[in-house]
Amino acid sequence: MSLIRPFRGLRPATGHADEILAPPYDVLSSDEAREKAKGKPHSFLHISKPEIDLPDDISPYDERVYAKAGENIRALREKNLLQQDEQPCYYVYRLTWKDVEMTGLVAAASVAAYDSNRIRKHEFTRPVKEDDRVRQIEAVNAQTGPVMLAYPKAPEVDELIAGVTRSGNDMDVTGDDGVRHQLWVVRDDEVISRLTRLFDDMPAIYIADGHHRSAAASRISASRGGDPKAIHHSFLSVIFPHHEMKILDYNRLVKDLNGYSVEDLLAAVSEKFTVKKSERAVKPATARHFGMYLDGQWYELEINRSLVPDDPVKSLDVSLLSDHLIEPLLAISDPRKDERIDFVGGIRGVEELQKRVDSGGWKVAFSLFPTSMEALMAVAESGQVMPPKSTWFEPKLADGVVSLVFDQTNG
Repeated sequence: MSLIRPFRGLRPATGHADEILAPPYDVLSSDEAREKAKGKPHSFLHISKPEIDLPDDISPYDERVYAKAGENIRALREKNLLQQDEQPCYYVYRLTWKDVEMTGLVAAASVAAYDSNRIRKHEFTRPVKEDDRVRQIEAVNAQTGPVMLAYPKAPEVDELIAGVTRSGNDMDVTGDDGVRHQLWVVRDDEVISRLTRLFDDMPAIYIADGHHRSAAASRISASRGGDPKAIHHSFLSVIFPHHEMKILDYNRLVKDLNGYSVEDLLAAVSEKFTVKKSERAVKPATARHFGMYLDGQWYELEINRSLVPDDPVKSLDVSLLSDHLIEPLLAISDPRKDERIDFVGGIRGVEELQKRVDSGGWKVAFSLFPTSMEALMAVAESGQVMPPKSTWFEPKLADGVVSLVFDQTNG
């Protein structure tokens, strides 16, 4: 089986993408999705967050929610607002946001390659979230949430994709968040074959975001079985060159000082970090540097270099901060479960950290330098996993751009 394959994508009819495209399902709460979808009866949120069409008190895991998703996707298809391409295609998807431009390939990625770790992972998954994705995919008989993948240096792939974008696009929509989404349909058999061969030559590609979606696809592949060439043995993906991908910082807030006074905490931190007061909010400019906001004052922290191990996980900034400050001093050993810690994506800025500490709900905040794609890939290559909340990708892929339906027959 090839690493990737073209497929007959289900996508918005010409002229309707602006009313269909929606933020990914996992960045909005149910209440936020209801507000976002007001006055937008064709928004993809009615498929990805279908509880918005049901009573406010319903659980998002209620069986009626998944049934509603299936009903809503069928309705958009019956109205011809979502249409399926006549032949298997690849799709080139470009996101433009501020100074970031990312151009990747939408493809059906091989579940077998995922299962054999040729599509590399770097995160643990939670069964409840996997179960949710399995039930949603089965309800709509499609994969509607793409997995964001990264491919290593491949100039020939880059050039082929760039060549596709030199012709007119098939979709061009700017969301209310300022992200521009463009799509080109790749129908040329020669280009499709070359792209397939070039990806087959790669030893590995890497999951950047979407571990629960890919894990759910693996479970569905196993449960459905049958012809190994069937499309349900693939999962919807958008594969970007790793050097174009933008990871933002993922910052930390802690509710209390674990019994330390401000002075004693500063003294304890100084045993492993160089600590300097700062007149302005600290957004670290390089790795191994951190910002700390405590008692109305920003500090610059730099970890003692002798404490940085030669290990792809332990040398990450998120690990260094956890291993030498948050866990030993603030007694937070399991950030997945401990309610004394919270995480703030860098898109909100370090000002958000200061605001939340000043509000009185949190005692101390830490700003970090973003994890690099090279570091993420090194962790995946080592077979290890990243600490929780290590990466925040922007811009986000929209839901509804292209979906992979399990019915790939013509007619």
